[in-house]
Amino acid sequence: MSADLIAASPGRSRSEPPRIAPRGGSLFSAGSLSGMHRLRHFSERPVLAAVGGAVTIAFSAILVRAADTAPSTAAVFRCAYALPALGLLAWLERRRYGARSRQDLRLSVVAGLFFAADLICWNYAIGDVGAGLATVLGNLQVVLVGVLAWVVLGERAEARVFAAIPVVLAGVVLISGAIGHGAYGRDPARGVLFGVLTGLTYAVFILVLRHGNSSQMRPAGTLFETTLACAVICSIAGLAIGDVSFVPTWPSHGYLVLLALGSQVMGWLLISISLPRLPAALASVLLTIQPMLSVLLGVAIFGESPSAAQFAGVAVLLGGITLATLGPRRSAAVA
Repeated sequence: MSADLIAASPGRSRSEPPRIAPRGGSLFSAGSLSGMHRLRHFSERPVLAAVGGAVTIAFSAILVRAADTAPSTAAVFRCAYALPALGLLAWLERRRYGARSRQDLRLSVVAGLFFAADLICWNYAIGDVGAGLATVLGNLQVVLVGVLAWVVLGERAEARVFAAIPVVLAGVVLISGAIGHGAYGRDPARGVLFGVLTGLTYAVFILVLRHGNSSQMRPAGTLFETTLACAVICSIAGLAIGDVSFVPTWPSHGYLVLLALGSQVMGWLLISISLPRLPAALASVLLTIQPMLSVLLGVAIFGESPSAAQFAGVAVLLGGITLATLGPRRSAAVA
């Protein structure tokens, strides 16, 4: 997951539709990354960065399934193991730009609450319907964030977002196994329910986080605070559910370290560098790499075998996501 995070810049006008990022990217603005000279190689090659980021976060669900831990445990340590790297970035950012406001901190905690719900729901979806299909379902947030911004915040939504709604709903129905026979998954219908909840909570998380980052120049602080809050909330939720374990085991936690540092940190950075520098049409196509690759990896590594109807649902849902993201978009200046 991880981690794919600001859908729109904090200072954006309400009349401008939210920019859409994939699941697992992107929190960092192009301007805030301009000072990280070691990343300049990728900023000058945005297609390479986008593909690298998409491939990196495509392994998120694969690593969760490989870890073979309870959903709450995976959520807790995905965040916990990312905190040292994010804390260092946040410290460097604070030295350069100063402290963030208390209001921003409060909103980061609220965002962490929805991120915790997102991770736990997604991990349950992975168990019920497989790593590949769960990743595809999680990308519903691409459509939902625009709809929620329109309904809740009164922001303008593009017509293509509304046109995508019936398309993605058709894809969800096909993935659920309601049509056809031999649907893959321990409980496909419940997996789809958790997948839809994943997309919904992630969309809310994006909108809250956007308002909790009043300065685009302090994204690392936002991400660190949100990830810390998420780790704490997932721990409490895991204790309430009764499925969390705080005792590291091998090789499970090796996979969770890879998940934290790969998807939660590096994947987000690469996608954040690339998206503002790419034409909208190309970015929309590249964003489909993550869910498609996750499906293929699930088949190759775990022998996941979605039915013909479910594969059709994947194609239909990704078509709806592409429809929602195609269109004119303002590009950030390349620093």
